[in-house]
Amino acid sequence: MMCLFLLHLRRKNIILTLLFLTSRIAYTQLMNSECILSRFGLVLVRIRMIGLNALLFIQGRMLVEGTQESTTIDVYLALIFARVLAGVGTYPLQGDFPEVIEEYLDHGSTKCIAFNRRGTLLAAGCNDGRCVIWDFETRGVAKELRDNECSSPITSICWSKCGYRILVSAADKSLSLWDVLSGKRITRIVLPQTPLQARLHPGSSPSLCLACPLSCAPIIVDLNTGTTTSLTVSVSEISNGPSSASRNKCSDGITSFTPTAACFSKYGNLVYVGNSKGEILVIDRKDGEVRAMVPISGGSVVKNIVFSRSGQYLLTNSNDRIIRIYENLLPLKDEVRALDGLSENLNDLSGVEKLKHVGSKCLTLFREFQDSITKVHWKAPCFSGDGEWVVGGSASKGEHKIYIWDRAGHLVRILEGPKEALIDLAWHPVRPIVVSVSLNGTVYIWAKDYTENWSAFAPDFKELEENEEYVEREDEFDLIPDTEKVKGSDVNEDEEVDIETIEKDPAFSDSDMSQEELCFLPATPSRDVTEQQEDKFVESSSKLVDSNNSGSPLSEEAGPNGHMSNHASSPVEDDAGGTRIKRKRKPSEKVLELQAEKVKKPSKSSKSSKSKSKSHVDQDNNGNDFYGDEISGE
Repeated sequence: MMCLFLLHLRRKNIILTLLFLTSRIAYTQLMNSECILSRFGLVLVRIRMIGLNALLFIQGRMLVEGTQESTTIDVYLALIFARVLAGVGTYPLQGDFPEVIEEYLDHGSTKCIAFNRRGTLLAAGCNDGRCVIWDFETRGVAKELRDNECSSPITSICWSKCGYRILVSAADKSLSLWDVLSGKRITRIVLPQTPLQARLHPGSSPSLCLACPLSCAPIIVDLNTGTTTSLTVSVSEISNGPSSASRNKCSDGITSFTPTAACFSKYGNLVYVGNSKGEILVIDRKDGEVRAMVPISGGSVVKNIVFSRSGQYLLTNSNDRIIRIYENLLPLKDEVRALDGLSENLNDLSGVEKLKHVGSKCLTLFREFQDSITKVHWKAPCFSGDGEWVVGGSASKGEHKIYIWDRAGHLVRILEGPKEALIDLAWHPVRPIVVSVSLNGTVYIWAKDYTENWSAFAPDFKELEENEEYVEREDEFDLIPDTEKVKGSDVNEDEEVDIETIEKDPAFSDSDMSQEELCFLPATPSRDVTEQQEDKFVESSSKLVDSNNSGSPLSEEAGPNGHMSNHASSPVEDDAGGTRIKRKRKPSEKVLELQAEKVKKPSKSSKSSKSKSKSHVDQDNNGNDFYGDEISGE
């Protein structure tokens, strides 16, 4: 035993000695290099090497003595300090996540947001029941969907896979499916309870959606027929039978539950449900049978559950303030068949034990994220587009903080916004951009803080830190340099280049896509008013001015020349040259009706009064068009 103990100590000393010698060799090479040009640089390198020595020593001690779970808090603090001194606190992929607020969008009070599949369009649900679609490239409003039957706040919004449909859930217990191109509502279904979240089936032509009501079990809704199917939210319902589910009833006769989170798998064959007992249930979408169960440590309520874009990882947000990442062990397309094979191999087990054993073969815990100091609750956690980053918003009141981790579990950035609570956020499917929504309804766009690099525009340009003596090449100014003579052209000039076929991106192309994706909404520009129409418009407006001055109550407020005294309300203004109309406007329907009546019933006023009224309009330097004000006021 004594010999084993001495051998263990000797092994520890050998490891620490090797780490120390490695750091000293690196230090000596830096000291002998020509990059140390000043005493200040020498001091910085020494500080950096001290930190590197401390880092290697602490990590070697942790390696020898055991895992990080047995490391004391003083060693953790020393490790953090050593990382700062050694300059290894940054990560190699640090440029792939947002850093600052680039812009904000303000078009009503926004409650929730969602990107389409390629990130070209951003849909925002408003507090008054509207759905605003932004063109994310131009940052302009491309479409506005308004339902006259709904004026309640929007609770969730979801795009279809091809982008031609949008599913909107509202606080008035309604689900509305919209056609994005036409802007018309396809169907509207009223549920017994308010849906907090609704997700379309990930198929190309979705006719099913998964809704999570406020105090009922998640339901699958057929949008064509309006039929609903409730899902199982607890394993005890299976073991005890349906009679045990009738103990808590809502006023409408539906079983009452704590709000439950649910989501489809990548291809929609399974539904993953997180319940209030801290369990993840894997349910077959077609028959509603619970196929597996994965218990969560702590047994806290699951508030959010979402898959990564690839379907390889599953994220859960529990009430114990921990975000957990699970790795999906099932095949993406044949997951139901794989579950059948796992169940057949466990015929000796039954009930809950069998479900737990199958669940251990479906999901395995990969990583946990939490703020160990502040212990904050998390809001709207999700993956980045490539699944390499995990983002979560702080649910604390009065702060707009966004935490970003890499998949290895390191906290790489905390984004601090205005002093407003965060209610929703989404990561762009392609770019390193995060969009967040504040409590007052403003949408903030977080992007990377890019620095200008002018040398990138010239491929042969080389940046110099200091002046260097330039040596001219012998063939530099020849018509055909010798270097180009040697090089041969590898390009086949006779080969035809196909410029019409669009190559599909493998990250977005799926075999079950039945139609092309909708990436942009077509613009509908309004026609410009021609000069002839403009002259007729001015003449007809002058006639109305004369008739209004003669018999209208507005003539009592007119000045001595027949002009209105209040000029602030007119949207038409004169420019510096005294032109009558600054911008062209298309006459409304009421104006056209009034003009048609004028043609049928000619005015009794003489030509002199017409010319006089027209001269009054031309002499009006303030450019008032109270005909337009009167019509708009009506």
